[in-house]
Amino acid sequence: MGGEQADRPVFSNGTMFPNGIDAERAAEYRRRGWWTDMMLADHVARHAAEIGERAAFITPDGRLSWSDYDACSDRLARALSSAGLAHGDRVAIQLPDAATVHVALLACEKAGVVAVGVGSRAGDRELRHLLHKTRAGALVSHEEHRGSSMSEAYARLRGEVPSLRHHVVVPRFELDRGGPIVIDGAAVDADMQGGSGAGARADADAQGGPAGPAAARRRLGPEDLWMINSTSGTTGLPKCVMHAQSRWWYFHLCATEMAALTPQDVVMGAVPTPFGFGQWTSHFTPCYLGAPTVVMERFSAALTLELIERERVSVLCAVSTQFRMLLGDPAIHERDVSSLRVMFTGGEAIPYEPASRFEELTGARILNVYGSNESGFATGTRLTDDRERRLRTAGRVMAGTELRLYDAGVEVTGTRRGQPGTRGPAMCLGYFEDPAANEELFTRDGFVLHADVVELDEDGYLSVVGRKSDIIIRGGKNISAPQVEEEVSAHPRVTLASAVAIPDEIFGERVCVYVELLDHGELELAELVEFLISHGTSKECLPERLVVVDEIPRSSGGKIAKGALREAAAKLVGD
Repeated sequence: MGGEQADRPVFSNGTMFPNGIDAERAAEYRRRGWWTDMMLADHVARHAAEIGERAAFITPDGRLSWSDYDACSDRLARALSSAGLAHGDRVAIQLPDAATVHVALLACEKAGVVAVGVGSRAGDRELRHLLHKTRAGALVSHEEHRGSSMSEAYARLRGEVPSLRHHVVVPRFELDRGGPIVIDGAAVDADMQGGSGAGARADADAQGGPAGPAAARRRLGPEDLWMINSTSGTTGLPKCVMHAQSRWWYFHLCATEMAALTPQDVVMGAVPTPFGFGQWTSHFTPCYLGAPTVVMERFSAALTLELIERERVSVLCAVSTQFRMLLGDPAIHERDVSSLRVMFTGGEAIPYEPASRFEELTGARILNVYGSNESGFATGTRLTDDRERRLRTAGRVMAGTELRLYDAGVEVTGTRRGQPGTRGPAMCLGYFEDPAANEELFTRDGFVLHADVVELDEDGYLSVVGRKSDIIIRGGKNISAPQVEEEVSAHPRVTLASAVAIPDEIFGERVCVYVELLDHGELELAELVEFLISHGTSKECLPERLVVVDEIPRSSGGKIAKGALREAAAKLVGD
């Protein structure tokens, strides 16, 4: 395995991480080509040398070439190293979904530190949780994020998170490649103002920076812990998921086979970068191909359609909520979107009628993937599948991935219905320092348990028919109902809260909260939301429907009757 391993935990199953992939299985994945020894930085360096002036990332207002991507990530890697961050230290990144977040992720790889991806919509409470849980030593951001001063936020957080030592402020590299990198208020690289990738590498070599011998010893390997991101679970605040780069090469192979991807494609990633879907669609697969990626800081249907036309996008990566928003924008009838040939989607069920209209309007074929941040790709549809298969199922199991069906944690045979468990090259490493959560995630034989109930037809096509976890899926984003309940319960007048999904035509589901109040009075949604925002609640966890009741229904065992609440919430649609 690549990289330094002295500080890695060794688990009772003999593996370095709790996912159960031992040396023999890892060797098999490498032998079959599902894992590779090349890191993303190797691909970027190759593209910088061969197609350096072509665009790596395209935003509404700027472009970042492969040479500049390489050079800017070298600069930032050298800055991180100069801050005294040790190999394997965690560095939190909270940046909007533009080119700069990709520069920051690549810089962490080059500097030998572990990136902690923080969603751009995360509130203070979630950011504090992720910093504290991962013991992050630094925070990378712009000076301002979503209208708030990050220097002020860092000053507050530093007093609350003992490990946090540095605040790294970066420019928007796609607009200002020579802008200063500032650490703890001081510019650290004013002497180096951009330039070509080759020049940057030569300069770095002379200074013992990212391209020099010292950096070769610091760089992470393909099976090392490379990134930690968050995922919504069934209890409390987000869990921290560990990733190695090896899994993303397998993602890339699967996606390329599904959609016949080539370097001539222009990819548009509309899904947030720190999360699984956003990682392979904008950070990895286009880079492996040497294809440009179109990104934007915030999703807008009108801007997406404009960029598809302007940049001749051929591959769109979006959740179904987003393509429904595209369908609802009048510009879809005015813009030339004929360049689209494929749209990858996943994370929620595909609505058949809107999906059919999208295909007819654009000429693109929609491909569905099933999996999770933890499991990676499990199943997917292909260009060779007919429309009924593509829009009504989640496809068949990927080559290299094993799928089993479980009932109450026990494998079942002779049936086509159950809770799926998958094992293969796309699995995450496990949850960061969370043995109890890892016990729930992995079966004893190393399969990742998914939070759904599925059926397999006679040809092996998978369909999701139910859900086993307390999750609300809003626009493809998993929202933990217990986390929402915990946030709402902090209101001084709320004695009990229960969050459930309310069906929605655009987002699939929205967040509905039932509450009991201490004074049995009234509480307005606006008042509750204002309170939650003031307490740093992440935007995804803000309720969109509030129902005040005298008593939340209970089951015979005294537990909240979530089923009854879901039925009641479904009847609220249209009210």
